[in-house]
Amino acid sequence: MSHGEPQDALRLHQEYPVPTQGIEELSLAAEQEQPPLPPQPQPASKGVMLIDITARFTAATSTLEPGELVKDGYFTLFESVGALEIMDPKMDSGCVPAEELVDNGQQITRCLLPSEVLGIIDQLLCLEMAWHLGYPLSQTLLTCIYMTGILIPQPRGLYEADYLRRNATEGTQRSPAHAVLRAYCIALIKTCGDVITTLQNELFYEEEDACTNTYHLSLLKDVSRDDVRNVLREARTAIAGVMNGWATDVSQALESRLFFRETFLTAIDLAELRIRPDALKEPWLQMQSAIKEIQETHDLGIAVPAAFNTKMQGILASTMPPRPIVQPSFEEAMNDWSRLCLDGAEAVDILRYEDPQSLLSFVLTFQAKKPQPLVYIRTLVQNFILAENVMLGEHSIRQIMDDDLGVVVLPANMILDPINDEIEAVQDPRFALAKQMEEFRVRCFPSYLDIFRTLCQNRSRSRRMMCHVLQEWEQIQVDAEEIDNLVQTALNEIPGNRVLAVSSPADSPLPLSSWAFLYKLRLMEWVVQLGFELEIYQPDELAGMYWYLSYLSKRRVTHCERIRSFTLSSLGEMRQRTGGRALPGHQEEAMTKSLSFLQTMLLDASVTWELSDALSCLYAALSRTGLLKVPVRPLSTDELRYELRMKPFAAIGLPALPPFETFQKEAQQASANVTTILEYAEKALRAAKKGCEMMTRFNEMEAFSTHHHQRWLSRTKNIYKSAIFASLAVAAVKKAIHAETRRGTVSGNDAEYNDSGTCLLKLTVEVPRPDKCYHAWWIVPKVAPVVSPA
Repeated sequence: MSHGEPQDALRLHQEYPVPTQGIEELSLAAEQEQPPLPPQPQPASKGVMLIDITARFTAATSTLEPGELVKDGYFTLFESVGALEIMDPKMDSGCVPAEELVDNGQQITRCLLPSEVLGIIDQLLCLEMAWHLGYPLSQTLLTCIYMTGILIPQPRGLYEADYLRRNATEGTQRSPAHAVLRAYCIALIKTCGDVITTLQNELFYEEEDACTNTYHLSLLKDVSRDDVRNVLREARTAIAGVMNGWATDVSQALESRLFFRETFLTAIDLAELRIRPDALKEPWLQMQSAIKEIQETHDLGIAVPAAFNTKMQGILASTMPPRPIVQPSFEEAMNDWSRLCLDGAEAVDILRYEDPQSLLSFVLTFQAKKPQPLVYIRTLVQNFILAENVMLGEHSIRQIMDDDLGVVVLPANMILDPINDEIEAVQDPRFALAKQMEEFRVRCFPSYLDIFRTLCQNRSRSRRMMCHVLQEWEQIQVDAEEIDNLVQTALNEIPGNRVLAVSSPADSPLPLSSWAFLYKLRLMEWVVQLGFELEIYQPDELAGMYWYLSYLSKRRVTHCERIRSFTLSSLGEMRQRTGGRALPGHQEEAMTKSLSFLQTMLLDASVTWELSDALSCLYAALSRTGLLKVPVRPLSTDELRYELRMKPFAAIGLPALPPFETFQKEAQQASANVTTILEYAEKALRAAKKGCEMMTRFNEMEAFSTHHHQRWLSRTKNIYKSAIFASLAVAAVKKAIHAETRRGTVSGNDAEYNDSGTCLLKLTVEVPRPDKCYHAWWIVPKVAPVVSPA
């Protein structure tokens, strides 16, 4: 509509004449095609005259070519920029050049060969995997004209979920090929919707892990999985009905793909139940078998490029311009699918609960797999751990925390006795004991759960989140010390209980704060170790960071020894009370399990201490000899880099952050000559290898690696290989120093480079990337003799 005085309308008509030829015919055709216009508003003033220019405008625009712009000379800059977004291929997602105009309706309705349906499904499998890898639906599945044909416009029921919608009614008969393709697309859409729901219910980072934007499409949210299964069964029946008309191998290939889709829905169904791990694992194993069949029959399909079009992005509720289709190769997609199914089957084993330390080790080793499990599997693990305030499908939050405290610091201790909660007498010390313990559980459980959630993120995000969780555990340790004192007071008031005479805090067991301190130490070590895995530290910084790792692990050794001494003391007191008789079965089992855990933790901390100490010495020796060059950094200093690396630990009170002077002294080891440093490294590596050998002989109960012992064992063997490789590097440097000493090039006590800064040792050093090492946390340099030219 146009508003204004009659003379203004006349002037507008004179300046911009409208071609009159064929206007009547065009107007008549437009009126027949368009729905009736709503009633026109009545003007509020007699000076306003309304003119209907719809037909004239339609006729005028019909003379424009696709992509042609019309701009008035009086447009402002703002209006001009806004107008450029229209019909500009780089700005307008709906702009389609004439040569790219494709009649998708004709492609959708045409008859399809069964081999063409096979080719379309295989390409959808590749696009679905690209979506699982983090690409948006607009660049993957929604570029398929059959997928968007089902979703746009939104179907009102399952019978309308059809790209042949004009003819879709209840009981519509479709050709077998279209029935198979429609069933597969419906199951795929439903699966994507369920996966997005799982992701959104857990912690993940959309900008890093996955894109859950559905562009305001429902993805068949209101359709049940049982209805989708019925559609898949109907498609199988359609295949059986034309078995003689289609090639047998093609029919079987299509059935295997429909079976894969149905099995994926079953896996999602059972995952929500979180019970019976054997039943949950079965669909994932069946999917893996189906993937193998799909790989073997891929060559039977015929690709249909016209079924996928980037211009489908123009009909989505998105402001982004069209982007190219993300099309991984079929081989890559199938490898990723196999990995997804294998990881899904392994993830189910987390429900086989034995103890919290095995649970933590399971998550730690599972998320450290290379390549890391995809985001959907990681969110499934989070869901298995805690959903609806139930852990691992059937355990309470309290049970898991009490089991953890019992294994680490309070085996068979009355502090964790559930009978305390049944005491209603306020004056009874056990009432106060139960109250303080409940306060402790409520205070620390969110941070306790955050450890598991943090490990389930991608590796970069895990490290960033650990830095924040670390601050929370610092405060938990402070709060735990206060609760420890209150608990000890309540214990001393219980008749017949031994009153502890402590002269200093060091003489008190402080079990709750000891438990928190152990977790805090492990978090600090993981932050440093993930720094090696993520290549945060430069090669010349490795000596200092490995020294700091040894500093932390040494503190963990002493702390575990302290906890172990109090546990042995408690065991002796319990046996003394029984007069030398054997303890009750559950108490003996709890004490044995706790001592076994502390022994394993001591050995693990000792290996970390010795190996990190050895690598620190090795890198210090390489720097001193000039084999490891230090890059020039005119805009940085060693002290500033130290503050940056230690920023996550600056607010930690215990263990205290070493001063920069101490850190630099220990990293460079300037007070000792290179030969002495290497000899110390050899000694430390011998201890590390001995510790690894002992750990590799542990069974799954001793290693606290129930239901994931092979992963744990593989990780331990890789640490052992790193220690062996480090021994070879140390031996190569020592041999080169000895050879140059015999030649008189260097003295026996000093193998540093000469006055000109040139290294005197005929060696080459390469610091490998973490993915090229035996273990990503142990970056062992490759030392080799210089090859003389022929």
